[in-house]
Amino acid sequence: MTSNDVDMADLIARLPRRVHEVYAPFAETSPDLPAFVEAGRVWTYRHFSDAVDAAAKDLADLAIRPGDRVMVVSENSVALGAMLFAASTLDAWAIPVNPRLSARELDLIATHSGARRALFNAALSKDAADHASRTSASLRAVGPFGGIGVGALHEAAKVEPVEALSERQVAALMYTSGTTGAPKGVMLSHRNLLVAAKVSGNLRRTAPGDRIYGVLPMSHIVGYSILLISTLMHGAALHVVSKADPAALARALAEEGITTLYGVPATYQRLLEYKAVNGIAQLSRGNLRLMCVAGAPLDLELKRRMEEEFGVSLLNGYGITECSPGLAGVREENPAADETVGPFLPGIDHRIVDRDGRQVGIGEVGELHVRGANIMLGYYRAPDLTAAAIDRDGWFNTGDLGRMNEREQLYIVGRTKEMIIRSGFNVYPAEIEAVLNTHHDVVQSAVVGRPVDGNEEVVAYVQLLPGARVDAEALKSYAASQLTAYKRPTELIVLDALPAASTGKILKHKLRELALAGTADMAATG
Repeated sequence: MTSNDVDMADLIARLPRRVHEVYAPFAETSPDLPAFVEAGRVWTYRHFSDAVDAAAKDLADLAIRPGDRVMVVSENSVALGAMLFAASTLDAWAIPVNPRLSARELDLIATHSGARRALFNAALSKDAADHASRTSASLRAVGPFGGIGVGALHEAAKVEPVEALSERQVAALMYTSGTTGAPKGVMLSHRNLLVAAKVSGNLRRTAPGDRIYGVLPMSHIVGYSILLISTLMHGAALHVVSKADPAALARALAEEGITTLYGVPATYQRLLEYKAVNGIAQLSRGNLRLMCVAGAPLDLELKRRMEEEFGVSLLNGYGITECSPGLAGVREENPAADETVGPFLPGIDHRIVDRDGRQVGIGEVGELHVRGANIMLGYYRAPDLTAAAIDRDGWFNTGDLGRMNEREQLYIVGRTKEMIIRSGFNVYPAEIEAVLNTHHDVVQSAVVGRPVDGNEEVVAYVQLLPGARVDAEALKSYAASQLTAYKRPTELIVLDALPAASTGKILKHKLRELALAGTADMAATG
């Protein structure tokens, strides 16, 4: 099936050739329009365009060549945005990297990518400064940005071919997180990113005068594609935030004219937790007109509370790194009352299939496969992984389980690998999490499966509000009253905080490790 909300051929034909060209029209016709707000300072489109040009000159002087890979290790900042676009002007591949990664993780990316150089925004964060020091990077300015650690030149780095066509030239190499194996570098072309950014901005009606709150990291796909590229493509301003802070978010909404907020469920959970802990009667909405959420299952209690707080619909969406990222989203003009991620975005072909590859019917759960101009070129230096993910007809296997309703709205049920098979029944963690999250003392929860005696059991991890008195047994009883027997958690564990990536996305592989360790402990003591 295909979504044809717009003429995709015409949309693609009107796109620029490279991602760094998106802000050029505004730099020329509206140079004094604000492009960024960072720590109280406004960067106009002219200022930013000049900064990118200066950074590109310095990168060339640092021997960055067309076809090279260049790592930029930084928290969200104007400097990060400028260096990513500077790489584009040189036809180098940008690799945005979160400085909160460990030394092992960062070194794996550097080795796998064959990066020509690594740049560290040491002036902005201790994490980046520590990485710069560890790698003996020398501090200097890159463009107008001081305190940038410049790593040693990788003399043996080989350039990749430069392609004139935007659909064939790699713009960004995004390394996926959340696995314990070797890093996977997702090759996203200029067209991949431009299509995703344009469709997103059009659907959200982004325009000059909008101020987007940029808390999701640009080192991850939503921050890079939807916040950075799409904002500048549509003439809006990005309010750059280096680290998530619910108090700062509340102030920005009240005082700084934020019109659009993108977050993961944890963004909104922490905002409501901040309100409760500080005894705030009502958070100020300010100029907020749009709230969007993606990246993890959305529970309806959180949705209800946020919409009640601000009088704005919380629009759920769905995407993954390999798809640049957007695949589906609830439309502003047609908000949803449930947890649907909405209809598919324009230009997305989709099919939902069973284990034998046959399409399932309306309401039936299957594995989601998609196809479109936003689908990655493949995994870098991993042709076997690419062939396993994208078939010869261009269909990409998302690895997610979904179902469609009769109104062509998509529901994500869970990951194929996360589905728990208990006594022959399929158990979807998202359903159990949704029940646990409705408890008034629960901040967030995560459910994983654990193998036991030829079967699987359900293990739930829960984070509570500070001062909450409910215990694990009471929460198990609460869940049992709303779930059939095979869906009920065998074990429920309360943690001070659930392990999470910098986006707020819960790292379920860490919880699986904990659950398996628990099995080993029980075996050892039993």
